[in-house]
Amino acid sequence: MTEKSKPELLAPAGDRERLEMAVHYGADAVYLAGTRYGMRAAAGNFNDAQLADAIAFCHAHGVRVHVTCNTLPREYELPDLPAYLAKLDALGADALIIADLGVMELARRYAPHVDIHVSTQFGVTSSAAATALYRLGARRAVLAREVSLEEIRRIRRNMPEDMELEAFVHGAMCVSFSGRCVLSNYLTGRDANRGQCAQPCRWKYHLVEETRPGQYFEITEDGGTYILNSRDLCMIDHLQELSQAGIDSFKIEGRMKSAYYAAAVTNAYRHAVDFAERGKPLPEIWRREVEMVSHRPYSTGFYYGGQPGQHYSESSYTADADVCAVVVSCDPDGHAVLTQRNKFSVGDALNLLTRDHDPCPVSVREMTDAEGNSIDSAPRAMMEVHLQLPFACEPLSILRKLRQRN
Repeated sequence: MTEKSKPELLAPAGDRERLEMAVHYGADAVYLAGTRYGMRAAAGNFNDAQLADAIAFCHAHGVRVHVTCNTLPREYELPDLPAYLAKLDALGADALIIADLGVMELARRYAPHVDIHVSTQFGVTSSAAATALYRLGARRAVLAREVSLEEIRRIRRNMPEDMELEAFVHGAMCVSFSGRCVLSNYLTGRDANRGQCAQPCRWKYHLVEETRPGQYFEITEDGGTYILNSRDLCMIDHLQELSQAGIDSFKIEGRMKSAYYAAAVTNAYRHAVDFAERGKPLPEIWRREVEMVSHRPYSTGFYYGGQPGQHYSESSYTADADVCAVVVSCDPDGHAVLTQRNKFSVGDALNLLTRDHDPCPVSVREMTDAEGNSIDSAPRAMMEVHLQLPFACEPLSILRKLRQRN
């Protein structure tokens, strides 16, 4: 990578806490949603006042804001859409992520100062589609998850040079074609294409024969019955190849995931992008960071052809660390004030995650509460804890407990 071609690192921001973590840990841009028209209805999201604050906060830190407008609106939703788009234009949003041609045309009219990015929901899999969208005003296409690395190279060669390409590099994958699934709607009445997916692809399925109700017969595939459950995507070791293929923005999935996920994964990919820019291999300590967050078994998706692979034995997530506390303040000598997230005690061997240092061990020898009283443990959620850290670190640094692998 050169500085000119260095891809943007785009991180998820489901609410204000996750937004601040993504910004602090190195995102070049974040994507988030208002309370309507976004594909993650269950995320915290942002009301109008919160959107204004979020955009101002990000711009003050040199971070761009992409607002998702990627549902497929019904007729009754259209009357409110022009005013919403105009508001985003006035607030200074940098881009709108759009999946619908009608919304795209309205955005050109009512948000003329905001870039249009075509959502992965649109299913861009060819240079013809990208070029057509470019002529309609799109500045960027978020490629369908199903395209391979070789296809990306060909798309890049045959599309307008000044149109950008964005691709997912990490996070959950949908068993359907870029989210165009009706299974959730059919089984639960919750429409995946309107941001309400119940994720029935992660359920355990059995057969029931009609004359024997209540008798369940397993459907097995490679030793399990979770026959629709996808693996998660992880391309942290392949960013140089993606950049060389023509990707302008590396997108991390996860607006509904935790603030810790936003911090740790953004941090890991920030280091990965920077090492790739210098032409250096990623140190293993940063590759290990993506194992620390909650995830299903990883794969490289469709990038290298073939199938990304399913995980049939279970749909549960694993993680190698649990958050204990988040730093609120820290003096130059490393005396820190933290807020508790999970119980930890004197004698625990913990691990400190910061944006400027390698993750490092922390031995808890003593700690005090908000009144200065010595305490043996921190059992209460969000309680204030005072603790000596190995070095001075910034607010939003994270203290965690590593899990022992079996």
